[in-house]
Amino acid sequence: MKNLPSVAIVILNWNGKQFLEQFLPSVVNSSYGNKEMIVADNASTDDSISFLENHYPEVRILRNEKNDGFAGGYNWAMQHIDAEIAVLLNSDVEVTSGWIEPVVDLFNQNPSVAAVQPKILDYNKKDHFEYAGACGGWIDNYGYPFSRGRIFDTIEKDLHQYDDPMKIFWASGAAMFIRTSIFKEMGGFDPFFFAHQEEIDLCWRMQLSGYEIMSCPQSVVYHIGGGTLAKENPKKVFLNFRNNLIMLYKNLSFLESIKLIPIRLFLDFVSAIKSCLSGHFSYYVAIGKAHFAFFGWLLFQQSKSIFPSKTSGQTHGRYNGNIAWEHFINGKKRFSEIISVEN
Repeated sequence: MKNLPSVAIVILNWNGKQFLEQFLPSVVNSSYGNKEMIVADNASTDDSISFLENHYPEVRILRNEKNDGFAGGYNWAMQHIDAEIAVLLNSDVEVTSGWIEPVVDLFNQNPSVAAVQPKILDYNKKDHFEYAGACGGWIDNYGYPFSRGRIFDTIEKDLHQYDDPMKIFWASGAAMFIRTSIFKEMGGFDPFFFAHQEEIDLCWRMQLSGYEIMSCPQSVVYHIGGGTLAKENPKKVFLNFRNNLIMLYKNLSFLESIKLIPIRLFLDFVSAIKSCLSGHFSYYVAIGKAHFAFFGWLLFQQSKSIFPSKTSGQTHGRYNGNIAWEHFINGKKRFSEIISVEN
């Protein structure tokens, strides 16, 4: 055990007792030797804490006095983590016994790798990928995220077609392995985001600083998804669209941003109109609010965000095109139909 890197599995909890009851046993039973189990509680009002104290005395509990969201909650929790590798794990994730070892091996073989994502499958449909990350995240030229195994709402069946470890653009916050020292070096997640897109922003900043992000499909977990907010929830739509625009502005060069962000705003507008015509008025309103909030941040709140410390690193997993055009106009439903050469 002395030769094994220390791993801290950090579960951020907010009123998630039912998920802790269901999924914590699989995490506790992980076969990796040098691990520590931590639940960072984001000011829950249910009986999560008493449940942990009564049933899992081996789990270290961190108690936040307020709900700082996903980004702020993990930033606060990571201040208390000294392990070499931290696993940021959603509470609604079931893990397999040997899920940690392949990722640790990958870290050991690649000193430049800052973060790694396992293969994320759907807990309720275990032969399919799960929306939040699938087999590793990519991004297109206009900031739209997609994954090996998931393009927009089209989810592929896992036929082991993406079982090769590879460099990716972003690792899902549902199950992200990250070197603790690099997380702290980057300043953690952007706290202004509160939730959604913060892991993509962090991975982008890490790549600009010269680090790499990788997928490790030999590690498998099963995710329910939507445990806090459903996909169509207006607040989730607002946060996704606002934070994505902020992320683009922060991480693109000035010339790229003035070229690409206006196009992205137009594409968002088209999506909003389409949703309104389909009867989803709340989606339309949420996108409008997100745009106003983005311009408010641009004018008055940039100081609340974390910007890249460097801008020279090479990025991987960025598609030089428009994923929406390929998917909705050209009818390409699978990742392999769009990305023919994985680099």
